[in-house]
Amino acid sequence: MAQLAGQLVEALEGLLEVPVPLRVQAWDGSVAGPPAAPTIVLRNRRALRRLLWAPGELGLARAYVSGDLEVAPGGDLYEVLDAVGRFSELPRIRTLRLGPGDVVGPQGRRVLAAALRAGAVGPRPTPPPEEAGTARGRLHSRSRDRAAISHHYDVGNDFYGLVLGSSMVYSCAYWTPDSKSLEDAQAAKLDLICRKLGLRPGMRLLDVGCGWGSLLLHAVRHYGVTAVGVSISKEQVALARRRVEEAGLTDRVEVRLQDYREIADGPFDAISSVGMAEHVGEEQYRVYAEGLYRLLAPGGRLLNHQIARRPDHPGEKHRTSPFIDRYVFPDGELSPVGSTVARLEEAGFEVRDVESLREHYALTLREWVANLEAHWTEAVRLVGVGRARVWRLYMAASALAFEQNRIGINQVLAVRSTEDGAAGLPATREEWLLRRSAGAPRLGAGVPAAPPAGTDLGDRRSVR
Repeated sequence: MAQLAGQLVEALEGLLEVPVPLRVQAWDGSVAGPPAAPTIVLRNRRALRRLLWAPGELGLARAYVSGDLEVAPGGDLYEVLDAVGRFSELPRIRTLRLGPGDVVGPQGRRVLAAALRAGAVGPRPTPPPEEAGTARGRLHSRSRDRAAISHHYDVGNDFYGLVLGSSMVYSCAYWTPDSKSLEDAQAAKLDLICRKLGLRPGMRLLDVGCGWGSLLLHAVRHYGVTAVGVSISKEQVALARRRVEEAGLTDRVEVRLQDYREIADGPFDAISSVGMAEHVGEEQYRVYAEGLYRLLAPGGRLLNHQIARRPDHPGEKHRTSPFIDRYVFPDGELSPVGSTVARLEEAGFEVRDVESLREHYALTLREWVANLEAHWTEAVRLVGVGRARVWRLYMAASALAFEQNRIGINQVLAVRSTEDGAAGLPATREEWLLRRSAGAPRLGAGVPAAPPAGTDLGDRRSVR
């Protein structure tokens, strides 16, 4: 068995008919694969068994999350994921569907023979406990959405504080020339949203999917609005309410544990939805868009900040990421930006501006990964090594996906026109982007200010 790695790589390349993009070190110490390629380590037989039972992304993810597969010491997770991502986009691999005939064919038998010699053939390994269980109920029903949101957001506010830093903003930052840190870039993003919405004193703002309340606090402190935020994450709502109370803003900010389909106290002068619409789903998007339209006053603006996928290749059916669906965002759905614009228009909105922030999200994710790695010991103490591995894998892979234009992120600004068709926007984009409320912070200023250390989870700055 001294040549186990070589046997595995040779058999796999014969089955796939393309060279593998990684160097493989097996548990017997043997190594095979391209010398210059990043190296992964199969720590035990179970690693290979996971890959045999779930070939592809899901098997790799299960092996990594469980610790059965590692990046070689001194290796770079980004390099491993980059190699795997580019490999998966090869025409041969992208369209590959292995059926029983392939597995029992000559090349498939070579893979199984190598696995048998390694003692890796056996019962299906139990998935890591971090994997979401079988979803119950109708897709995107309110109860099923609550369970999906809880899986992702109720991991623990302390953990998110480690990753996100003092801004406690879980969406892409906006990296201006003045941004010297993640906190600066997140403050710039919050301010950009407020300016696009045209916020000014006396207006009433609704933030759908308000997270830990950072946009609410920014808008109320610096633009003089009153605000309502809704989320179905119990932990997010608890911390957002605490932050509002500590800021002395309970008379101007209300944070509700409420589904977006339950909001009935419009109209609002402006509505923001930042990183929330990805959870809505194809089936419910018309309900989402029409509901926001009804809640918005005539002449009001909607800022919809949403991740988008690339259109599918001609003739190919869209497939969701099994890793993302089972470990990160159960039931999450991404659509091309054109589809999102069309649905908003069908609901009655006039779309006035679309801005891509794709490169901004890649930078943000790399900052979050750096924060997690810098506080790895504490993160593992808070959520366990498996869940820390999930977030490291998810965020690093997502950074590369944004960098390589496999997914994008867009801010769509839409208006509910008045009865006579007026949109209420200045004549030029430059004018309404520069128009700001008196007292609004300079771009890059770190707001909202963190409370004293130990009183809030937003007291830790980014590591870079």
